[in-house]
Amino acid sequence: KSGSNKEAIISQNTASTYFSVFKAALKEAFIDGYFTTDISAKIKSIPHEESRREYLTLEELNTLVETPCEVDVLKRAALFSALTGLRHSDIQKLTWNEIKIENDQARINFTQKKTKGVEYMPMSKQALQLCGEAGSSNELVFKDLTNPAWISRPLKKWIASAGITKKITFHNFRHTFATLQLSSGTDIYTVSKMLGHTNVKTTQVYAKVVDEKKNEASKAIQLKNF
Repeated sequence: KSGSNKEAIISQNTASTYFSVFKAALKEAFIDGYFTTDISAKIKSIPHEESRREYLTLEELNTLVETPCEVDVLKRAALFSALTGLRHSDIQKLTWNEIKIENDQARINFTQKKTKGVEYMPMSKQALQLCGEAGSSNELVFKDLTNPAWISRPLKKWIASAGITKKITFHNFRHTFATLQLSSGTDIYTVSKMLGHTNVKTTQVYAKVVDEKKNEASKAIQLKNF
């Protein structure tokens, strides 16, 4: 059962991740001598399912820029995610002392909440503008940005007002960043580092989306009498 929604069950990929952690604990127990048999080696893993990553096109992003949102901080944070690839959790805890400007280049120095990795993230002038007026060093950049559950309704309303029919969550703005970067020619290793992925294989799912777009583009030009 899902912890946040008692009516639903967790996805197969979530189950796969949780079970791999459980297997790692069993393995460690064997290494430490608590078990005489490596039970983890005898247990099959739950297979990881390849999932479709929904994203917004550049045209749809620009439409959202022009579409009013009833929660201004939500709009700024979502567009900021699309321009930087940061997760909601990292944007929510971002403080002004983590933003540095050197030689006219803004960057973020922060620790990822999910992976605990220390990251350096250059950002564009547009991303910096979305942060608003600078506050004191320990002040939150996107203060009043609530948890995903609380922004779901205004987010859906904003997306619908823009005429976008895709099922978009806040995390899809991160997917948008990755897909648009790869589509514009940024190499997968750079995108992987910008997303803070510990393994480039995690980033490859976005490359497959780009490949699909290329396949569609190859059929765009059709000659007559063939």
